[in-house]
Amino acid sequence: MPIGLDEIKSRLRKFATVEAAGVSPLYEHLASKASEDDDVAGLLIDARGGEARGTLLLATAHRLIQADPIHPLSRYYPSVGGFDGVDSETWPLFRSFLLERADKARSIISSRYTQTNEVRRAALLYPAVTTAAKEAGGKIALLEVGCSAGLLLGLDKYAYRYQCAGGEQLTAGPAKAAVGLHCALDLAPGAVTPKVPKKLTVTARAGLDRAPVDLTDEDELAWLEACVWADQPDRIRLLRTAAAAQGKQRPDLITGDAVDDLASAAATLPADVPLVVLTSHVLAYLGERRADFLEALKNLAGDRPLWWVSEGFYTATLEPLVPGRADLAEPAGLAVLGLVRWEGGVPDVRALARTAPHGQRMTWLPV
Repeated sequence: MPIGLDEIKSRLRKFATVEAAGVSPLYEHLASKASEDDDVAGLLIDARGGEARGTLLLATAHRLIQADPIHPLSRYYPSVGGFDGVDSETWPLFRSFLLERADKARSIISSRYTQTNEVRRAALLYPAVTTAAKEAGGKIALLEVGCSAGLLLGLDKYAYRYQCAGGEQLTAGPAKAAVGLHCALDLAPGAVTPKVPKKLTVTARAGLDRAPVDLTDEDELAWLEACVWADQPDRIRLLRTAAAAQGKQRPDLITGDAVDDLASAAATLPADVPLVVLTSHVLAYLGERRADFLEALKNLAGDRPLWWVSEGFYTATLEPLVPGRADLAEPAGLAVLGLVRWEGGVPDVRALARTAPHGQRMTWLPV
């Protein structure tokens, strides 16, 4: 069911002030202006239920500028070779560009989901997954819910470098990995530097998504790149590198619902191997079905050893399990790395770190 224009404008405003502020000057500016413009914001009315978000509008514009890289708007888009920062002409050019292509924009918006495979988030997930693996006795199976193209399923094949305060560095992963990730690691008061194992053994892996991305399809890959913020071309280059590396050994990606098909997707992985379920900024898209997802995880944990590694905003992930944690909710622009295991139906919840949503840094929390 489509949502109203006022709600769409409110979402655009929140995206500008919470998610893009201080991270993407271009997207902060465009989303803020779009939240005040009925014509531009109104393009999102055609989005499928729950998808009317700033990320979808801006990904649509990005896809259209990819197809027309000589348009004057392109000079603000580093992803297509632009070098100009935001100025007084940015919004008028963006507005006219998008509204002149309103039919194409509506077609994309009505048929696409926001697909994000932020490869740098693997650096956030790795310490939690290796913690789960250690508790599980070593070898694990991985199931990523909301997997998109499944690039995070290759996290055991990436190399990691964590830069700590005082110049200390932690390294992990294969020495000759095609994908190398860097992440700043701070310590909250009372926290100690986490132990990050050099190696992670994943014996089986699968992804579950309502619309998995086939990286062999050029149009699908182009949409995946369009979902990356246009003024952060390093993220696009990293996406391409990870996509090329995955091409040598593609994981099994299953089309299905995060709640209804969770058990059947898990059943494709060996039942005698402990299971780690990954989610990365996915639960926000489940809306009222978040509680159903948590219940499905709990039920699955009754059948086999299971750990849930989540990275996302507190209100969308851990709040139903550990309510009232204001320290995990503020500042609003930081997410939370969580690790949950159910024992006899009771969740053991650990908030491990506060995280920058695109994987650039994290602050480890006291246990």
